[in-house]
Amino acid sequence: MNGPENLQCSGHLLSVEGLTRAIKNSIDRKGMEETAARDMAKHIMNFFGYSDRIIDNVLEPEDRDAFYMLEDAGLLTTEREETTLYDGREWRIHYWLFRMDRIATLVEAEKEKDQSALPVEASVYQEIPEDVWTRAPDEVPEEVPGKN
Repeated sequence: MNGPENLQCSGHLLSVEGLTRAIKNSIDRKGMEETAARDMAKHIMNFFGYSDRIIDNVLEPEDRDAFYMLEDAGLLTTEREETTLYDGREWRIHYWLFRMDRIATLVEAEKEKDQSALPVEASVYQEIPEDVWTRAPDEVPEEVPGKN
């Protein structure tokens, strides 16, 4: 199955990269491997294609397990539609949808974490005055007798 690399949903653009970040941030804060998260993101997006929702009936049990896991993580949600059949019976159709608000929050949290990590480390040395890094001629250590 080859699905889209990007999906327009609820006014947001969802990419494989964005869903990968959201999966990594929601499932395992200790660090899900990038390749595993990316594979899961591609697999899930392939079901949706260019649609913002899919019908539950297309899922195999193994796929449905992944969808339930992402629902528990807050990335997917379900909705159902009820209709009356010609013979009077009620029929329920279950759908899966992306929770774009939650996904966007998780993607932004990752971006902020990435951006804040580097400047903090770099600023530690930037705050130290330049003269700390140079020795004055009178501060040169004397040789210790017996050590050459």
